[in-house]
Amino acid sequence: MSRYVIDSCDDEHLILGDEGIAFDTLEDARTAALAALPDMARDKLATGDHRTFSTAVRDMDGTVFYRATLTLADEWLNAPNR
Repeated sequence: MSRYVIDSCDDEHLILGDEGIAFDTLEDARTAALAALPDMARDKLATGDHRTFSTAVRDMDGTVFYRATLTLADEWLNAPNR
């Protein structure tokens, strides 16, 4: 088992993991990083029309092995008075 850190960014805040999490494989760390993105987007939905969310997996020495990015863009089209 190896320890990997998952960092995240929501366009406003960069959150650097500090303790790391033990994962059986790097693929398991990747899965956890991907799973975090929808929750991040849901938490920030009301604060803007265009947002970019990202996560990165790195080892305790700082080597980044994986990065995932989710871009959310929403807009009203021909909407009656809301």
